[in-house]
Amino acid sequence: MKPPPFEYHAVASVEEAVALLAEHGEDAKVLAGGQSLVPLLALRLARPAHLVDINTVSDLASLSNGDGLTVGSLVRQRVAERSQAVRSANPLVAQAIALIGHTAIRNRGTIGGSIAHADPAAELPAVLLALDGEVVARSARGERTVPAADFFRGFLTTALTPDELVTGVRFPAWGPGTGWSFQEFSRRSGDFAIAGAAAALRLDRNGVVADARIALSGMGATPVRATKAEAALAGQQPSEEVWAAASQDAVAGLDPPSDVHGTAAYRRHLAAALTRRALREAHARSEVRS
Repeated sequence: MKPPPFEYHAVASVEEAVALLAEHGEDAKVLAGGQSLVPLLALRLARPAHLVDINTVSDLASLSNGDGLTVGSLVRQRVAERSQAVRSANPLVAQAIALIGHTAIRNRGTIGGSIAHADPAAELPAVLLALDGEVVARSARGERTVPAADFFRGFLTTALTPDELVTGVRFPAWGPGTGWSFQEFSRRSGDFAIAGAAAALRLDRNGVVADARIALSGMGATPVRATKAEAALAGQQPSEEVWAAASQDAVAGLDPPSDVHGTAAYRRHLAAALTRRALREAHARSEVRS
């Protein structure tokens, strides 16, 4: 299939990109990895009059591990997956990236593109939400930082305005001794997961849960933060009974969509099982801190 006609703009700087977005607004789309946009163009589900290609903007391909992990929006998923800086700064991010599609997709797909696309079944939005990450956006009006909790608004919908470009994604500093896990289930390797669970646990000197982070994918129009389960875990001595109770708290009240892949009840059951598995693995990787 062929995409609808559009005017192609290959830009060399962030300033040039945001100037075009300011000029054309909703008639323009940003091309980065193209793993989501190109299929939409081919199916004519997206019909931008202008395509702004940012692939030569080297400023967007940086990756730094300082006060937390900062990833430029154009960093390829495969680069981040194989980066020692990512694995040491935030191993949950590295584990989640390895589950995205196939290697060929990760070779082209970008970190910023996955976040901006905001597919509720995707891995990185759930991780960003679980860790209270931030999205850095730039427009001709200036730069702003949007917390993950405010960024995802609905299915494939974010807080970005039509003239804004995602320039980076920030994951907070990883606490010493924090354990992590990302669990998901798909019917075939490389498919979008039916449900997924991201978890991070930090223990205090007595071995009880000092901090818990849980977010679910595939359970609604956006990734879902399991705040009730997180609160219930605080101060608990880790055990299978505690994980089981928290996994039920994580899905309580959720009404995921029913589709050809499974009913709402099946998704809730699956998400609870994945949450329990994620908490168990996160605990196994955690360390008691004095």
